[in-house]
Amino acid sequence: MQLRTIDRNNNKLRHRRGGFTLMEVLVVVAILVILAGIGVAVFRYLETSKEGAAELDIKNLETAVNAYYLEHKEYPQSLDVLAAPIEGKPAYIKPEKVRDPWGRPYVLDLEKRHPTTGEPLIYSQGSNPGQSKTITNWK
Repeated sequence: MQLRTIDRNNNKLRHRRGGFTLMEVLVVVAILVILAGIGVAVFRYLETSKEGAAELDIKNLETAVNAYYLEHKEYPQSLDVLAAPIEGKPAYIKPEKVRDPWGRPYVLDLEKRHPTTGEPLIYSQGSNPGQSKTITNWK
């Protein structure tokens, strides 16, 4: 945007360029900082929600593994066994429940047993395997 002004001292036309004031720039920067802060808070909330969902899923998987054990006198070789109908009976869990909220399969580790209960370890590696906390059925 250009404005023409008359220089009173020289009586010449002078061109003046319009621009943003410092206040306008600061307001825009403040709005961007606020929006970024809201985005970070929402991302943390979503990650916490996924961790909570994984904890609940693992509890349900643990219940299904124990029900399988009571019926078959052995633990299933994998969690996929629980998601398929067995001998005409319905599956112990829904097939989509063998994957954690991040899309990776839950792990049933038959080699690791709880020292007091003897139950196998069931876990999710979390959002970043090796970097984030592992969510397990052992407390």
